[in-house]
Amino acid sequence: MTVADHLVVGEVGFAAWKSSDAFKGMLLAPDVIERTREAYESFAPQTQGEVWIADIDGEVVGWAARDGAPNYISDVWIRPDHQGKGKGKGKGIGRALVEHACERIEAEGHATATIHSHARNASAIRLYERCGFSTVWRGIEPSKSMGMDLEKIHLEKPLT
Repeated sequence: MTVADHLVVGEVGFAAWKSSDAFKGMLLAPDVIERTREAYESFAPQTQGEVWIADIDGEVVGWAARDGAPNYISDVWIRPDHQGKGKGKGKGIGRALVEHACERIEAEGHATATIHSHARNASAIRLYERCGFSTVWRGIEPSKSMGMDLEKIHLEKPLT
């Protein structure tokens, strides 16, 4: 990933976060939104983990990351206009990124892959379930980037 990609990764992640199901109908304070934007902006240049970019014709349309535990997929973000099931240019990006991450995790000898999501992010959870993940935990966790507690869901997929 190039330095130029860092900015685009942040923009795609923040746009996908804003468009997600997780916060529909909720009024988030401007400082929460700004902290979240800053977290996406700084993620790519600061992460020690792996970041995979999906591009179509040279345009970044999504990305995934493995930051934290070696079997943990920390991020999957797809530009809103390239999300969703169905036919057409750019469809299936999320699934391809999740499957790629699982392949990398399995190649390193890990028996499971894990991923977390906001519990109200129905579209992300559906994607993870279609990729073979199932819920192993649901509860409240603090969000460092947002500075607030969120209802989260942890999912796991056996790889071997």
